[in-house]
Amino acid sequence: MHRSLLALLLVLAAALAGCKGPSAAQTTGPAPLLIAPEDLLTIHNASLSSGPAITGAIQPERRADLRAEVQAIVMQVYKENGDPVHKGDLLVRLDDTAIRDQLASAQAAERAAGQALDQAERQFERMKTLRASGMTSAQALDDAEGRRNGAQSDLEGAKARVVSARQQMQRTEVRAPFDGIVSERKVSPGDTAQLGKELLKVIDPNSMRFEAAIAADHVAEVRAGQTVHFRVNGYGEQEFVGRVRRVNPAADPMTRQVQVLVDFVGDKQPKLAGLYAEGRLETRTSASLMIPPSAVVREGDRVSAFRVGGNKLHKVAVKLGDRDARSGDFPVTSGLAEGDRVLRYPTVLLKDGQPVQASAGASLASSEARK
Repeated sequence: MHRSLLALLLVLAAALAGCKGPSAAQTTGPAPLLIAPEDLLTIHNASLSSGPAITGAIQPERRADLRAEVQAIVMQVYKENGDPVHKGDLLVRLDDTAIRDQLASAQAAERAAGQALDQAERQFERMKTLRASGMTSAQALDDAEGRRNGAQSDLEGAKARVVSARQQMQRTEVRAPFDGIVSERKVSPGDTAQLGKELLKVIDPNSMRFEAAIAADHVAEVRAGQTVHFRVNGYGEQEFVGRVRRVNPAADPMTRQVQVLVDFVGDKQPKLAGLYAEGRLETRTSASLMIPPSAVVREGDRVSAFRVGGNKLHKVAVKLGDRDARSGDFPVTSGLAEGDRVLRYPTVLLKDGQPVQASAGASLASSEARK
């Protein structure tokens, strides 16, 4: 009888405990959010640069458009696009048959003119001797001197034609003007190279610069020596740094933009020409609290961040300035202070006042809750 009563009391106690369990769990609140060290971001003052936008292309300073200086058939092209070349390397050979014949003819004429001059010299010397002994007239001496002078002129003309023919021969061999890379091949064997026809382009990949343009409205802000931060199409988020070398004194008549030449700073620079680039001139620098876009929660027009302090999350409304084109971060104009620690990757599911707990290696003591 007593055992049956005791068992009944135990069953009733368990039932009452089961009824109280859910309500008790509800009164304890949500479980703490576990935070690792990499989940926290400390807000600091950082340098914020501002200035006009600048766009353009990456171009080599040393570049050469090699063109035909004689009209001839292309016999052979020795280099392809992307091939490295050294100064003096033979790149294209043109047909030199006709020019070689001209050179041979000029050399023959030079020899004949030399022989004629020798003969005229001897004749002149004989006439001088005869004139000294009174055996010839002064007119005959003058005639001999005139023939000698004419032969000298003929020889000089023949020598000039030989030099010209040799220069033409040299122009049938197109050679690299400096160390670099073939960027564009324009001809193939069998093509007719008209005078002035472009054959190859050679660039020096170590002489790249940013050939940019800026709106004329901002030209008064640009000076030589200013820093430029820019990104190059094809290099992702990699940032390049340059320095203004020169500002063109005249605006483009079509676009009314002003060209700005920017030299790369440091060894980091692209090796490809013609890539589009854009960035910003650093004409003004100021200090501001900065926050990355990943730490910002946007809900319509409202912008907020989750500050960690007092072992709780505090949803703080913040006001942001214009995004920094160089770093991609936003300046914080209100809502946060230097030293505040915020969640690096918050979500809209987090709640204001939600408890947090530090995992191993994390600390929540550096930022205290503010009312």
